Amino acid sequence: MSDTALDLGAALGSLLRSYTEMVGPRLDGFPQGARGYQTLCEVVEGRPPSQAALAAKLGIDRTMMTYLIDDLVEAGLVERRPNPDDRRQRRIVATERGRAAIATLCVQVAEAEAAALGMLDDHERVMFRRLLDKASGLGALHTAEACAIVTEALEV
Repeated sequence: MSDTALDLGAALGSLLRSYTEMVGPRLDGFPQGARGYQTLCEVVEGRPPSQAALAAKLGIDRTMMTYLIDDLVEAGLVERRPNPDDRRQRRIVATERGRAAIATLCVQVAEAEAAALGMLDDHERVMFRRLLDKASGLGALHTAEACAIVTEALEV
């Protein structure tokens, strides 16, 4: 194994621990904690439309997703509604209470994330998030944008 692989793993582990320590307390009492928060964020954004699609997008077992959605429904944060495009599916839709909860939590989580990335300046945070999204496959970047990120990184 190369030193680079060990360093990457150690850095990711350290960052994840710091993130968990900063963000975790903000999500105490929220149904299913970080998983529930991430799921509700996706629902509020209107993506993906079904429980199965949510599970696939977030990397959560479909059976576990059922329980997670049940908890969000019980808390009054989301509803299951018939999908007009496919009668076999139910859409997961945020309630007003769910939208209000996300609006409040987003501010708190953003503050905690800023603290977790406190060693980076604003420009570095933006670049870090773009690169992390790309590396994790969360968002395809246009080639020109990817080139701009590399150019910016080399200028620092």
